Amino acid sequence: MLYICLKFILLSILINLTYGCPGSLTFVPISKGFGKTWGEEVVTNNDYGANLLLRHNIGSSGFESQLDYASGLFSAYIKLPPQNYTAGVVVTLYTTNNIKYGDDRHDEIDFEFLGHTDSEQWILQTNFYGNGSMARGREETYSLWFDPSKEAHKYSLFWDADQILYYIDDVLIRKVQKVDGMAGDFPSKPMKLDATIWDGSSWATGGGKFKANWTFEPFVAEYTNFTVAGCRFYPDKNSTICGGAGSYTVCGKTSPNDFMKYNEF
Repeated sequence: MLYICLKFILLSILINLTYGCPGSLTFVPISKGFGKTWGEEVVTNNDYGANLLLRHNIGSSGFESQLDYASGLFSAYIKLPPQNYTAGVVVTLYTTNNIKYGDDRHDEIDFEFLGHTDSEQWILQTNFYGNGSMARGREETYSLWFDPSKEAHKYSLFWDADQILYYIDDVLIRKVQKVDGMAGDFPSKPMKLDATIWDGSSWATGGGKFKANWTFEPFVAEYTNFTVAGCRFYPDKNSTICGGAGSYTVCGKTSPNDFMKYNEF
């Protein structure tokens, strides 16, 4: 019995070290870490949280980090809209540089939550692309093991020159390793962190079959406890500063044996 207990403790420590990385950094106050907002329905409920609202007369609302990052760890706790019918609604957490480079050349790494009809559940979609390579079809969709509208869960992205890692509640759900064949399709240019809610009725639910029903508005996505850490890029100086990023690079250092929980997912 003692051997079994010790083995379980050792296994728990290993999993925590591997998958606890996104939780190892401090939270960033919204007033210090984020600047630009759009839409009229961004409500800051405290310095560590904000609600994004979607109404029929407003196509989207969201906010964006003040700084650009050349690599890093990005996370937030998100609670999705609780209505029984959320078809057409899209809630996101993603890195992007689309304002600077436009649709044809921009990079992006996504968490996208796709709304549902009465009898279904929220679907999580992950995606990435570089230089506007949106037609490559690198989306992966997931049925979550919990109801993401009941309480907030942590969603984390890790990105550097070699790989992209996606976490839910510190559990790795997707790993993308850069290979030569990707070339410029792998995200490589500095990006900001964005959070948005918007009307994706044309495609999000049932391929666009089910539209947003505005009798259920407003749709509210709650964001709290942001982590934004990495190599900061300063475009005016064309320089990158990685000091003070802490231990975020540990996320990228995992051995094959460390992916047991990932493989179970």
